[in-house]
Amino acid sequence: MAVIKRIAAIHDISGVGKCSLTAAIPIISAFGIECNPVPTAVLSTHTGDISGYTFRDLSDEILPICRHWRSLGICPDTIYSGYLGSEKQVDDVRKIIELFSGSGKETFVAVDPAMADSGILYKGFSGSFIGKMTSLCKQADLIIPNITEACMIAGAPYTEEYDREFIDSLADGLHGFSKKYVVITGVSFDDKKIGCCVSGEGRREYYFTERYPGTYYGTGDIFASVLVSSITLGSSCFESARTALDFTARAIKKTCDEGTDTRFGVAFEKFLPLLAVTGEETE
Repeated sequence: MAVIKRIAAIHDISGVGKCSLTAAIPIISAFGIECNPVPTAVLSTHTGDISGYTFRDLSDEILPICRHWRSLGICPDTIYSGYLGSEKQVDDVRKIIELFSGSGKETFVAVDPAMADSGILYKGFSGSFIGKMTSLCKQADLIIPNITEACMIAGAPYTEEYDREFIDSLADGLHGFSKKYVVITGVSFDDKKIGCCVSGEGRREYYFTERYPGTYYGTGDIFASVLVSSITLGSSCFESARTALDFTARAIKKTCDEGTDTRFGVAFEKFLPLLAVTGEETE
């Protein structure tokens, strides 16, 4: 009898914006995996280019939720963290990893160190947050930084003009901060293609897709959720990254074609059945 896989998804939840848990839950579920959400905060919308949003911090609930699961004998196959709003939340995720590591079950840990972009930290973070996130990455089997975050973790200078040699060097440096795999997102060597660098097991691959004009909120969470779900079902990190990039590109293209307000997320919902097929094939 098949046992359903579980992913503990530690993210905030934004009612509008198709990011964080509102992206992770349907994507993980579409793969046939049970998503166990650990909400770190509740917002009316995400904070990118939107003002007047509501916010409720749920830091005090994070550890009690996971301790209750542990008392019930529940242990996820994968722990997957995304945006964490404070140094305390980063510390709590480290405690969650330790909590479930004592269950005797091997749990895969994926960290999306969401803290910066375009060379600067997100609003509300100080330099000390980088050290906290770096420590968390060292407990992960997989880290999924963008180029800014990768530079901060590896201690490399950020530049908007880079080549493959720079990204290769960055990936090499990041292997000191991840147990197995590094996936650097937002890699682009020209104005026509964008993709990711996947590194691990003595192998490195680059995958690219068409680049569309504009900013598309939530795509990082969509990519990471597909990537982590596919790995949880047994696909390689390399195959999973290609699946994640293709899925995200479809959603961006549809959104671009429809001309909708990209602040409110991309149109990924109609492509969820494709993930169900992928999940069946990788079991």
